[in-house]
Amino acid sequence: MAKADKAAAIAELKEEFQSSSGAVLTEYRGLTVAQMKELRTTLGEHARFAVVKNTLTKIAATDAGLDDEFKSLLQGPSAIAFVKGDVVEAAKGLRDFAKANPMLVIKGGYIDGKSMNAEEVTKLADLESREVLLAKLAGAMKGSMANAAALFNALPTQAAQLAEALRAKREEAGETADAPAAEAAAEAPAE
Repeated sequence: MAKADKAAAIAELKEEFQSSSGAVLTEYRGLTVAQMKELRTTLGEHARFAVVKNTLTKIAATDAGLDDEFKSLLQGPSAIAFVKGDVVEAAKGLRDFAKANPMLVIKGGYIDGKSMNAEEVTKLADLESREVLLAKLAGAMKGSMANAAALFNALPTQAAQLAEALRAKREEAGETADAPAAEAAAEAPAE
């Protein structure tokens, strides 16, 4: 590879690292071309899967500000899934493909400014998608608001019920609303 080609490849990888929301590093040894094509199709819009040269990727990762933990994973034949969409969906796609094709090995990744090992990437894949999590949050917030509205509505209702119960109790006892006024008039001296 000529020096200009290497510089262009490094610049392209650096741009991919900086513009991606994450990168998952894999080992693809033993996968056929058809399986690689299937993997790219599986990832779809969530990630771009590319075979990379380790030395150029290390340089690009350094230029992009990635830490040494990620760069230490660059050994053996490496391919990177540069995540463009939902990180969880991309991790799920890689995990599911790796289950069906054991030749694909997830080495680790770099997601939202943090290096992750293979186990952490798999845990990330176990999460629900962003849309589902947001829907659950919205449901919980709506439930809280409904509870608050019911509580605020209950206070005047309870006060009205208490006043009605007090009025009914006075009626049972034979008191009327005018009874205290009549008693006061009876006690007053006649002129």
